[in-house]
Amino acid sequence: MLVTKAYRYELDPNNRQRTHLHQHAGVARFAYNWGLEQRIRLFKELQGTDRFTDAIKQHKLLNSLKKSQFPWMYQCSKCAPQEALRDLHRAIHNFYHGMKTGRKVGFPRFKRKGVRDSFRLTGTIRFKGRRIQLPRLGEIRIKEKRERYCRGRILSATVRRRASRWYVSITVEEEIPDPKSPPGGAVGVDLGIKVLATLSDGTAFQNPLALGRKLRKLKQVSRSLSRKKKGSKNGEKARLRLAKMYLKIFNIRQDALQKLTTYLAKSHSRIVIEDLGVSGMMKNRRLARAIADVGFYEFRRKLEYKCIWYGSQLIIAPRLYPSSKRCSHCGHKKMELSLDQREYHCEQCGLKINRDLNAALNLVAVSLPETQNACGEDVRLHTDPLGLVKQTSTNQELNISPEP
Repeated sequence: MLVTKAYRYELDPNNRQRTHLHQHAGVARFAYNWGLEQRIRLFKELQGTDRFTDAIKQHKLLNSLKKSQFPWMYQCSKCAPQEALRDLHRAIHNFYHGMKTGRKVGFPRFKRKGVRDSFRLTGTIRFKGRRIQLPRLGEIRIKEKRERYCRGRILSATVRRRASRWYVSITVEEEIPDPKSPPGGAVGVDLGIKVLATLSDGTAFQNPLALGRKLRKLKQVSRSLSRKKKGSKNGEKARLRLAKMYLKIFNIRQDALQKLTTYLAKSHSRIVIEDLGVSGMMKNRRLARAIADVGFYEFRRKLEYKCIWYGSQLIIAPRLYPSSKRCSHCGHKKMELSLDQREYHCEQCGLKINRDLNAALNLVAVSLPETQNACGEDVRLHTDPLGLVKQTSTNQELNISPEP
């Protein structure tokens, strides 16, 4: 089976290479902003089809102006501005497509210096021991000491800066053996805030609370930054401390989600989850921060492509399926169930069970042949409509210590 994966490595550049990385990020940012400004101007000044353009036309125009107006762009690879204009074209397309389909997609915004610096390169990209060779940047050392785990044909390399660290994500097209169904049976997964995931077999995985446990320290560092004079060296140091804290929170959350989704996809043949309306849940001002800290959408996104890799079947229960209100023993449905009731008590059969475990048992019933319609509800089997599978972070070894 041919899939597209992405492997991330942390770079260890010297001072000269770090300067070149900043230059490439600046060229990509300039090309993106230049292209966005031109598109807005054309849309306001012209009429008909002349007011629209594409990435190819903009790249040709930029190349014609490069020698006379932007000679400093020759110091960087031509791929950086070219790929930036392609990203802009994709963002504009998504905006108009969202307007037609009714999906809310924001209009592209101008990029700021030092905020999410990144650029993408294509061409000759290869590994040489513990170094990676990138176009116009040469060989850059990689921090990891183990053998690279990137196999297949390299398509592109995306370089990003997070805090003071530089990472490169290698997009690879590789052939993997056709996956076999894992030996485990079906399992229902109920996601929560205090408990990250409760499985139908009784296993519970605690939420690492990446943001919640560091919120007090995060507020202190944020207040310290607000007191610094803008543009000063102390202000830059405080800004870097805050960025490093956010990076650590991000890594803790990603580590927990990576391990949990890998465990589920490798251990169970069928996995049933709910179609959660996260945007609606975020409107609860008392729980919005805790919900955002869990990463419900990221959990589903990772589980989708890992089920394809490992041969599992992902089943999405409908959004209105009453997994928490229905009794997993007799099927009786409660009319109301508040969030503070952590134990489910059935008035029909007298069952007393943990609320999350009851929901997980109702979800696993969706995958059973005799209840394939989930008591009259519609159930969707997940498929990959684009046929494109990507991984956005480094593969990690499975090391999970579930709590009973």
